[in-house]
Amino acid sequence: MARRLRKARKLRGSRTCGWGKVGQHRKSGSRGGFGKAGRHKHKWTWVLRYQPDYWGKKGFVSRYERRGESINVGELDSLAEAMKRQGKLTEEEGRPVLDLSAAGFDKLLGGGNVSRPLRVLASKASEMAVVKVKEAGGEVVVPQKSSAAG
Repeated sequence: MARRLRKARKLRGSRTCGWGKVGQHRKSGSRGGFGKAGRHKHKWTWVLRYQPDYWGKKGFVSRYERRGESINVGELDSLAEAMKRQGKLTEEEGRPVLDLSAAGFDKLLGGGNVSRPLRVLASKASEMAVVKVKEAGGEVVVPQKSSAAG
């Protein structure tokens, strides 16, 4: 619409600009409420356009419910190769030593197979994982929990 044809141009000097005597077009009703009112009703299209993540879960994840990262036995060979390429792989008694906690893993699980002897340092390991690494000629070192004598 051309600016010269707008209603406000024709009503210069008028106090109410055609909206009546008692305050129409003045308060919060003309904008659909104060603040965030109506975001799930009449301001829904505004939310979709300008704040698409307005609804949904927010906040933090409790540290007590968080599960750590796990790795399967079948992935140890590729992890050893990657660490060797980066120069982070050490050897003891002719066997590569994989420190899983330093690599960001909390538990060793028994999926897959190992093709070479490895020494694996893990904070936790399943029984099947320990058996599979031993069958390949390696060993899994898991710290023992000390029992408190009362």
